[in-house]
Amino acid sequence: MTEKLTGEVDQEIGTGGEMSLIDHLQELRRRLIISIAAVVVASCAAYYYSQELVHLITAPVGKLYYMNPAEAFFAYLKVSVFAGFLVALPVVLYEGWAFVVPALTNRERKASLLLVPASVVLFFVGLIFSYYLVLPAGIRFFMGFASEQLQPLFSLGEYLSFVISFLLPFGFVFELPLVILVLAKLGLVNSAYLATKRKIVLVLSFVVGAIISPSPDIFSQTMIAVPLLVLYEVSVFLVKYVLRK
Repeated sequence: MTEKLTGEVDQEIGTGGEMSLIDHLQELRRRLIISIAAVVVASCAAYYYSQELVHLITAPVGKLYYMNPAEAFFAYLKVSVFAGFLVALPVVLYEGWAFVVPALTNRERKASLLLVPASVVLFFVGLIFSYYLVLPAGIRFFMGFASEQLQPLFSLGEYLSFVISFLLPFGFVFELPLVILVLAKLGLVNSAYLATKRKIVLVLSFVVGAIISPSPDIFSQTMIAVPLLVLYEVSVFLVKYVLRK
């Protein structure tokens, strides 16, 4: 199966011999055009369902407002592009994989056939986890500052920007076990080494949370740092009992 798929990729890009720099650049250009076209087509299709998508994203907070006539349109457009990117992500990753696979060994090609789909799955698991568990808790926390004199009035555009910047980091955070497993498989780390770095990881988790959180408050940073710590412990467990290292 691996040889068949990679053979089709080699045949597709015409790797009959070594490619020149110009050939590589042309191949990269072609892959980028296909990836961009996939995102554009998926975004156009998502725009047809933009109203349903906006309703889904705004469900945790309820009624929203738009402050100028164009804000609603651009908010719908932003949601469509975001959804289009997520839908086209497998195509984008495949094009990236197809570009680099001729330079890989057979063993690396076989490994990449597992790593690429696994990275997509983990990314979407992170988004789902954030949307259903973290985002509602975050909204409740921020709305808890309301009082009789201070009432929340969320703008549609600002809220959507906040949600997108809140969801995306979790997609990347959930890639941590995959990264650690690859490092362990390469012999660069083992379970004993990972166990000794728990205190450093604790500090780094909050540093990463401070960098990628959509707002500078400690709540958002903690909501990113805690999943990082849990995923790190899961990675240590997998390295120790699955890879036996």
